Amino acid sequence: MKLHTLGFPRIGAKRELKLALEDYWQGNINKTQFLQTTADIRQKNWSAQQQAGIELLPVGDFANYDHVLSTSLYLGIIPERFAHDNSDPLDLEFRIARGRAPTGCACAASDMTKWFNTNYHYIVPELSQDMDIQVDIQPLLTQIDEARQSGHEAKPVILGPLSYLYLSAFEGDKLQLLPQLLAGYQQIFDKLNQARVSWLQIDEPILGLELDENWQAAFRQAYGELRQGSLKLLLTSYFASVDHHLDLIASLPLHGVHLDCVAEPTDIQLAIDLLPRHWVVSLGVIDGRNIWKTDLSALYEKLEPVYAQLNGRTWLAPSCSLLHCPVDLEQENTLDPQVKGWLAFASQKCHELSLLKDALLSGDTAAIEQYSAPVKARLTSREAVNKSLRDRLDNLKQVERSEPYPVRKQQQQALGLPLLPTTTIGSFPQTAEIRQIRAAYKRRESTLEQYTRAMQQQIQDCISRQEEIGLDVLVHGEPERNDMVEYFAEFLDGVTSTRFGWVQSYGSRCVKPPVIYGDVRRTRAMTTDWLSYAQSLTDKPVKGMLTGPVTILCWSFVRDDLSRDQVARQIALAVSDEVEDLIRSGIKIIQIDEPAIREGMPIKQSQWQEYLNWAVASFRLASARAPAPVQIHSHMCYSEFNDILDAIIALDADVLTVETSRSNMVLLDAFKHKAYPNDIGPGVYDIHSPNVPDSGWITNLLKKALEVVPAERLWINPDCGLKTRGWEETRASLENMIDAARQLRKELAK
Repeated sequence: MKLHTLGFPRIGAKRELKLALEDYWQGNINKTQFLQTTADIRQKNWSAQQQAGIELLPVGDFANYDHVLSTSLYLGIIPERFAHDNSDPLDLEFRIARGRAPTGCACAASDMTKWFNTNYHYIVPELSQDMDIQVDIQPLLTQIDEARQSGHEAKPVILGPLSYLYLSAFEGDKLQLLPQLLAGYQQIFDKLNQARVSWLQIDEPILGLELDENWQAAFRQAYGELRQGSLKLLLTSYFASVDHHLDLIASLPLHGVHLDCVAEPTDIQLAIDLLPRHWVVSLGVIDGRNIWKTDLSALYEKLEPVYAQLNGRTWLAPSCSLLHCPVDLEQENTLDPQVKGWLAFASQKCHELSLLKDALLSGDTAAIEQYSAPVKARLTSREAVNKSLRDRLDNLKQVERSEPYPVRKQQQQALGLPLLPTTTIGSFPQTAEIRQIRAAYKRRESTLEQYTRAMQQQIQDCISRQEEIGLDVLVHGEPERNDMVEYFAEFLDGVTSTRFGWVQSYGSRCVKPPVIYGDVRRTRAMTTDWLSYAQSLTDKPVKGMLTGPVTILCWSFVRDDLSRDQVARQIALAVSDEVEDLIRSGIKIIQIDEPAIREGMPIKQSQWQEYLNWAVASFRLASARAPAPVQIHSHMCYSEFNDILDAIIALDADVLTVETSRSNMVLLDAFKHKAYPNDIGPGVYDIHSPNVPDSGWITNLLKKALEVVPAERLWINPDCGLKTRGWEETRASLENMIDAARQLRKELAK
């Protein structure tokens, strides 16, 4: 039996990668210092896994920004606008990812979207018919050498050709590009052979999808043509069962396959029967995406006969890369001891594999039974159930808004907004001063009164700046919020937060998902004091900012003893209570963000509708108590929306804002075929890039939008919140946005 992992968190136990990236981009450290930090993180990751008992260590799972972008760079697939950029390769990587780097020109960044149904974002490869593939895997070879020199047994990891192609952007039939792509992958295989690599982990996560015959045939073609040499290929898929593609997988010339046995029920016996007898079978039996401790004693009972049947061909692993988990639970010294006893982070999951292996090899289950005791105790804990909440949900009467959109639209004219109203998505720059105020209060270095007064000053400053810029609908800027989900978690029963439970969302952006361990209930108002204060400062409407139930669900580590739809409904009721309080305090516009609604969908399309039914119902419950004059907004970003347009319409938000600037308004093409019936605000500048868009660029995007959306239903706004930006660039960008809006109003008036 061999233990391995598919990948490990690349951010570092204390977010060393995030800090190094931002220091490098700001010029505080040089390239040599940055690369030394990344090398140090890799060494720590390998050591942590090896010390926990992992024998075959992933190499190439580390990326400076994103592993899909790393694959593009291995292949030399560079967007045309960067093709003649002769600056430093590291800076070229960052320019593609974020539109700017310390050297060279600034250009429009590549599109970014969600990695399957996770909150991780990848940089979308841009392919063309005449792409010039120039393979360079020296960064990967360097990492292999680093691992070997430290005495580690290395297993390189690359994204497979079919998944890379499927996830890319190309106008036309992508499969026509497969021959060119395979030529590049052949060069990668040849170079890995020259480097005396034994096992290669080749990730093909699209095998979890319900692929049509053309893509299935492409798998046979690709792996039939690639000359492997002495490489042994471990085909890896995750986030879904591949039972429906086992015949296809068994027909490929491989040496092993990895099965995600956690995300969906997987028929391990069927796989053993269908796969070639000489293959390694890697079983992903430890949940790589959630943080609950595994019931190893129950798992042992399932695996013991499988281990005996495979007769030495068993590998054990997490279900997927541990990229989606925090690094080390041992850092959590403030968590409730009972809750901490229920959890396992990436390092602990490696230890779970080691315990499981020891039990299977020896037959001695004492250690795993002791380890699993807290897991069994959690299932019967009083912390998990709130009977009064469940009774309230069972007796709900109003689960959606009473009036249809046309009636609401008419009554909302009382808001007095101009044609093409301008607004922002919610957050404004989180300055060092704001972070210091929050940190001081958290350390009890200031009183509640001092903290409140300091935050009110920040809100007052934000309102004043927006009025000077000339925005029509204002926001309070969210200075009190550390995160759009974690902030709300601190007000909810059944939910807790960690100190160091960070996971990477993209690049240097890290999030700290709350832990939902019991029934979710709001015990007090969460936002009304801040919002009512902000509204008192201006005659313009101030939006109340809330995070929607599906997003709170998807961006948390969710209990696994209750169905996700039941948890979402509990959260929706808590949000609904907050909506009612905001309305009572005089707020007339409320935004309920749902950027994760696309992300939460199952991998298989046949399962989508069931999910969408309860996801939409949760949002409608959250907004149900808003009367017609109150305008409900929602926001979505960095996801493919075309497939779920019916569900987006069914949300019935009065105004929907979406990310569209990176794609140059391509997302609005869906509305050409099926008109969006309510108001919509397609984002007109990319807030994830530090570049300031000029008013001409914004005007051009808005004119494209006007081809699809009538002017009386079009809003003007950025792609997303402005939390990560600085005030100088934010002001300049918003002023250009306002200029574009005013110019278009004049043209439309004529």
